[in-house]
Amino acid sequence: MTDPRILQPSELDQLPDRDPQETTEWLDSLKAVTDAAGPHRAAYLMRRTLEGAEGAGVSLPKLLETDYVNTIPTSAEPEFAPGTDETMERRIAAWNRWNAAAMVTRGSKYGVGGHIATFASAAWLYETGFNHFFRGKEGDGSGDQLYIQGHASPGIYARAYLDGRIGEDQLDHFRRESGGNGLPSYPHPRRLPWLWEFPTVSMGLGPLSAIYQARFNRYLTSRGIKDVSDSHVWAFLGDGEMDEPESTAALGLASREGLDNLTFVINCNLQRLDGPVRANFKIVQELEAQFRGAGWNVVKSLWGSAWDELFQLDVTGALVRRLREVPDAQFQTYQTRDAAYIREHFFGAEPALVELAKLISDDKISECFHRSRGGHEPRKVYAAYRAALAHKGAPTVILAQTVKGFTLGKGFESKNANHQMKKLTVDEFKDMRDLLELPIPDSAFADGQVPYGHPGADSPEVRYLTERRAALGGPAPARRTQPVAPLPAPADKAFAAFDKGSGSQSVATTMAFVRLVKDLVRDKETGKRWVPIVPDEARTFGMESLFPSLGIYSPKGQTYEPVDRDQLMYYKEAVNGQILNEGITEAGSMADFIAAASAYSTHGEPMIPFYIFYSMFGWQRTADQMWQLADQLGRGFLVGATAGRTTLTGEGLQHADGHSPVIAATNPAALSYDPAFAYEVAAIVKEGLRRMYGEATPEEDRDVFYYLTVYNEPMPQPAKPAGVDEGILRGLYRFNTVESAGVEVAAANAPRIQLLGSGTAIHWALQAQKMLAEEWGVAADVWSATSFTELRRDALEADEALLRGEQREPYVRQVLADAEGPVLAVTDYMRQVPDQIAQWVEQDWSSLGADGFGLSDTREGARRHFGVDAESVVVAALAQLARRGEVPARSVKEARERYGL
Repeated sequence: MTDPRILQPSELDQLPDRDPQETTEWLDSLKAVTDAAGPHRAAYLMRRTLEGAEGAGVSLPKLLETDYVNTIPTSAEPEFAPGTDETMERRIAAWNRWNAAAMVTRGSKYGVGGHIATFASAAWLYETGFNHFFRGKEGDGSGDQLYIQGHASPGIYARAYLDGRIGEDQLDHFRRESGGNGLPSYPHPRRLPWLWEFPTVSMGLGPLSAIYQARFNRYLTSRGIKDVSDSHVWAFLGDGEMDEPESTAALGLASREGLDNLTFVINCNLQRLDGPVRANFKIVQELEAQFRGAGWNVVKSLWGSAWDELFQLDVTGALVRRLREVPDAQFQTYQTRDAAYIREHFFGAEPALVELAKLISDDKISECFHRSRGGHEPRKVYAAYRAALAHKGAPTVILAQTVKGFTLGKGFESKNANHQMKKLTVDEFKDMRDLLELPIPDSAFADGQVPYGHPGADSPEVRYLTERRAALGGPAPARRTQPVAPLPAPADKAFAAFDKGSGSQSVATTMAFVRLVKDLVRDKETGKRWVPIVPDEARTFGMESLFPSLGIYSPKGQTYEPVDRDQLMYYKEAVNGQILNEGITEAGSMADFIAAASAYSTHGEPMIPFYIFYSMFGWQRTADQMWQLADQLGRGFLVGATAGRTTLTGEGLQHADGHSPVIAATNPAALSYDPAFAYEVAAIVKEGLRRMYGEATPEEDRDVFYYLTVYNEPMPQPAKPAGVDEGILRGLYRFNTVESAGVEVAAANAPRIQLLGSGTAIHWALQAQKMLAEEWGVAADVWSATSFTELRRDALEADEALLRGEQREPYVRQVLADAEGPVLAVTDYMRQVPDQIAQWVEQDWSSLGADGFGLSDTREGARRHFGVDAESVVVAALAQLARRGEVPARSVKEARERYGL
C-alpha cells in the first residue's frame, strides 16, 4: 500500500526521468527520515530544501506558507539608527496612547463615539514609522504617502497634539465639526485638508488606492513630469479589512509591475468588529499565502522577544507546530486566561510541550501570551520596516501581530466588544497611567474627568519628536495646501472648432469628446499633463488612434511585436506612455483617476485626468470611490460614454444606463452635465479646465470634478447659437423657437409649449417640435438642458439665501420667466433626473423618462417601449395642453391612435 505521507510522482508530470536511480535515492531518503524522525522532521527538511532552491534561483513553485514565526529572527535584527533614544520613544508613545484614549472617552459624553482599541494595538506600527521612516514634504521630493487606518485616527491626532499642530480645544471637538474647530472622525482631507491626504474609510479603498498611487508615482517619473522615485507608499490596514474585495483586487498589478515603492502594514490583532477575523482558522497564514501567491515579499512580525527563550527550548519543533495549528479565536482566549489554563490547553496538547512548559515559569508564560507580540516591540517593527525598504523588485506586506486594546487594561484587551467600547473608567485610566509610567497625579482627575497629558512644549519628548521629524523632512501626515501655479489655457481654436457644427456629417458626442482631447493633448504647454484612463474599451470609444501617438504606459515598454504593427493605429506600449489602459477593472481605473486627480497636492504637479467608461459601469459600480475622490479634493473629468437608457442597442438591462446622473447628483463635488451637442461638450471642458486648473475666481471652489455623459448615437451636429455659453454652463438655454427653426404653424395664435431635452433626448424633442407644428398646430420651443443637477443646486442656493434674508431668483426661473405655456421635459434617463427642478418651475410641469430596467432592442423600439420617442413627446404635449383647455381633448386620443401608442 502507498505510504500517504510520501509525495507521489504527479500523473501530470510530462518530463522524462533522466536518472530514475537518483530519483529513487531522493525518495528513499525522504521515506527514511519520515520513518526515523517522523513526518514533521521530513516536512521541515522539505521546506528548507525548497527555500534553498528558491534562493539559488531554481525554478520551482513558491512556498505559499511558512511557519507561524517571525520572518526575521532576533539574531538578524538590525541595530536602531544612530541617535535613537528608545526610552524617549517609549515615553512619546505612552503620551500618545493616553491622549488617544482620553479624547475618545471625553467625547463619549456627547454621544459621538470613537474607537480606542485599534490605535492601542497599532501604536508602535505608527510610532516607529514616524520616528524613523515616514518622510515629510518639507524635504526633497514629495515625501512619503501614508494611508492611515481610519479607526486609528485618535492616535494620529494625539501625536499632532504632542507636536503642537493641534490644540486641546480641537481634541475636545473630536467628531464635532459643525462649529468649525473640530476634528473629523476619520482621515478626511476635505474636512481637515492640512493634515489628511488620503481617505481610508470606506474600508478596502485604502489598499486599492495605495497600489495605484505607487503605480502613478512610477508613471510620473517615467513620463518625466517629476522624479518621485524616492517616495514610498505606506498603507496601514486591518486584518479584518482584508475581507473587502477591493483590498486584494490589485495585488497582481503591484507584483507584476514590481512596485517596491509600496509597503502594506497589516495590523493582525485577529479581531474584526464583532469577533475574531478567522475564528477557526489563521488569518496571518491565509494572508501570507495570498500575498506570496500574488508575488509579494512577505515579512511576518508575530512574536516579541519574550518568546526567544521558548523557541530556544523547542528542540523538537513541537512549539512551532502547536503555534501553527491553534486557531485564532483560541489565541484570543489565551490572552485573557491565566498561566494554569495556558499550561493545560496549549502546552498540554502533546508530551513534548508538557516537558517544555516545565522549564518556564508562570510569569514567563503570562508575559509571552498576554503581552509579547511582534507589533508591540519597536525593535521588531523597525526590523520589518528596514527589510521592506531593502527588498527590491516586488512590493512588501508586513503582517504584524498585536493585541487589540493593548495597554487599555483587562476590560478592553482582546474583548470581542472592544471595537464598540468608547470609554474607560477613571480607575481604568489610573491603571493605564501606572502601566505607562506617566506623571499624571490623581488630583488631575477633577470631577471624574480624565485629563489630557502633555510633557510641555519644551520638554525632552517634544524636542526629540521635533528633531526626528525635521530629520525626516517635516511633519507627517501632512497635505500640501498652498495653491499651485495656474496652468495656461489651451489655444481657443481647439474648442472653437466645434462651434460651426458638422454640417451633414453625423457625429456622436463621444467622438466629439475624443476629437477634442486629441487636439488638447497636442498643446505645447499643457498637453503632457493629460492622463487618459480607459478600462479596456478604448476601441469602443474610438480612441485607438491615440495608441501610437501617445502610447500606453507600461514599465516594461513593449517587449513583443504587436500583431497589428503594420497598421496605422497599432497597439503601442511604452515606458513613457501617456494612456493608462487598465484592463477590465473600473475600480482600478478609478483608483488611477484619484491618484492623478490629486497629484496637484500630493506632488505639486497638476495633472488632467479623464476617465472614460461605459456610463452604466461607472457611478453604479464605483460610486464609493467617487465619494473618496471628492473627499480627497480630486480634480478631473469623468466621462460616462455610451450613456442613456436607449442608445446602446442590443446590450440590454445591465448596460442600459438610466440613472447615472441621479447618483452623480448625490455627490456635492461632482458637476454633472448631459450635453446634447458637440459645441456643448467643448464649452463644458473649456470651463472645467479654467475652473479646476486655470484662473478661477476666489469665490469658486476649485476642488471639484466634472461628470459628462456622452453618446454613441451619431447625429448631425448643429452650429453653436449666439449667446448660449452662460446657459450651457448653468444648465439650460433656449436652443430654438418654432419660428427660428423654420417650422410653420397654421394659426398665428397657436397654443405654445416649452420642450426641455437633455443629451440625446433633444433630438426627439426637435422631431416632436416639427410634428406638433405641422400635424397639430402647436408651437413648441426647444431648450437644451445641459444639467438638471446644476439647475437644482443653484435653486437650492437661492432658497438658502432667502432664509438669510437675501433675495435671489433661481436661474431656472429667470430663463423660463417669459416662456409661454406649460413645460415638458424629456430625457433618456429616469424621470427623477428632470424632476429635480420641478418645484422651481412656475409653469405647469410634466416630464418623460426611461424608468425601469433597460432591455435589448433597436433604439426606436426601446424608446417606444419607454414612451420617450418623438411620438410619445407629441402625445404628452397634447395631453398637457388639453388639460389647460388649449387643444381639444379628442386630439390626445387621435394622436395615440395615429402613432400606435
